[in-house]
Amino acid sequence: MRERISYIMRTSHALLLRLYHDPRYDFGKVSVDYINRGAPGDRSTVIGERISRLEAGGMEIESAAGKTYIPYHRVLLILYEGLPMWEKGIKKDKERQSSVN
Repeated sequence: MRERISYIMRTSHALLLRLYHDPRYDFGKVSVDYINRGAPGDRSTVIGERISRLEAGGMEIESAAGKTYIPYHRVLLILYEGLPMWEKGIKKDKERQSSVN
């Protein structure tokens, strides 16, 4: 089973950069769920092959409609080979639980 690196990655941006640049990962096997106002359930998914740029504040995706900029604060979930690698709010919840115990 592939190592889950979500525990050392504090941000979606850091994880996406790691998955893009680290030769152990195939960026085409990445999928990102994000808030997309007006889409069914206000949520959309993009696969790694459609992410054309990773910038400091967001990612650029390509679709039939053209290029769209998605800020990282809209990212909800990052999957690799269908397995969750990062989910918005999970790190904060784990830190909060460990400080209570």
